[in-house]
Amino acid sequence: MLRPADSQGRTVTRTLSGDPLGGTVRRTVLPSGLRVLTEAIPTMRSVSFGIWVGVGSRDETGAQAGVSHFLEHLLFKGTHKRTALDISSEIEAVGGETNAFTTKEYTCYYARVLDEDLPLAIDVMVDLVADSVLNPEDVETERGVILEEIAMHDDEPGDEVHDIFARAVYGDHPLGRLISGTEETVTPMTRRQIQSFYRRRYTAPSIVIAAAGNLDHATVVKQVRRALAGGPLDTAPAGPAGHRPNTPAVRIRTAATVVEPKETEQAHVVLGCPGIDRLDERRFALGVLNNVLGGGMSSRLFQEIRERRGLAYSVYSYASQYADTGLFAVYAGCAPGKVDEVLDLTRAELAKVAAHGLTDAELARGKGMTKGSFVLGLEDTGSRMSRLAKGELLYGDLLSVDELLARVDAVDADEVNSLAAELLAAPMSLAVVGPFGEGDFGTGD
Repeated sequence: MLRPADSQGRTVTRTLSGDPLGGTVRRTVLPSGLRVLTEAIPTMRSVSFGIWVGVGSRDETGAQAGVSHFLEHLLFKGTHKRTALDISSEIEAVGGETNAFTTKEYTCYYARVLDEDLPLAIDVMVDLVADSVLNPEDVETERGVILEEIAMHDDEPGDEVHDIFARAVYGDHPLGRLISGTEETVTPMTRRQIQSFYRRRYTAPSIVIAAAGNLDHATVVKQVRRALAGGPLDTAPAGPAGHRPNTPAVRIRTAATVVEPKETEQAHVVLGCPGIDRLDERRFALGVLNNVLGGGMSSRLFQEIRERRGLAYSVYSYASQYADTGLFAVYAGCAPGKVDEVLDLTRAELAKVAAHGLTDAELARGKGMTKGSFVLGLEDTGSRMSRLAKGELLYGDLLSVDELLARVDAVDADEVNSLAAELLAAPMSLAVVGPFGEGDFGTGD
């Protein structure tokens, strides 16, 4: 397990692993509780640098819905030292790139640069996250941008249906809301509300800084401390934030059907159920199960629905995991007249696996797919950086690649089949976007 800061508020550095497939991983906890993790990969000539904040859309009240995402936009608009143009031009002048994203449980700001330009990236990214001005005129400009983003999302039924499904399962709980918020919540949001959220939530103990590539850990820590010095995140000694509290408590709704009537050429459906949380020891078995069911062209659902019958172009399964809950679902996009057949086939395939489990060949293939995706997903500095941050922020532990592969190898048929029987036999919620009425799929919501 990852260890907290020194009890006297001193900087503590530890070597976590020396990964044969990567480099040496080190972790430093600053007196403020902010954590810095790096993976030194001398064979690379680039570095990915990220600032991860343990705050997302599930931390918002109903009236605040969308404030995390709004803030993500605004932090690039200028600090006391830099204008928005300065932020973008300084990184682009050295061929680097910056971006950010908001999820339901965390927000990430990142840059990728040549190794020699890492000091610049650290200074710019720490500055924008720690000391944004949030000018009133920028709030109004970005409000318009976000409202356009929300409208664009509404025009993408293949994306919208997943949000509708989350709402069907979680209802009014923050996990059931849009990360972006809605027009009704974003339009009246004030600068004061955003500023208050920023200063209350963006605190040193809740922040993890991660970097991977051709770097020296001690130098990175020194540069981070220099960038933080005298700023809002250069605070009194504190310990790192602990595991995310389960508040508000998640209450799973009774299985429901939600239809969004739209005159689309293609119908979009998501059928699924509550899953497991991200610390559940069965998450490796779920990865194997997911791959066999709908994780690739050889999966059961792809073969049955697309290859044998040609009923859909896109069909796949997926699992989402949060601190205290999760989702398992199947998505399909097909002609409106084929929806019933696609849903019947999907339900039948899920029922088969729930009742009879996987074959030995499927288990072996699912484990191979899961291991391959782990390793192939770590072939660049960005994914390595993300692995460090997520291990620290979400799991409180950092498994080496060899440990991850061993955990997948240890998955056996009984574990997968027991999980399949539990999940896939549960009542399923259904989300549909397409040219249908509320009563076309049973009771609507």
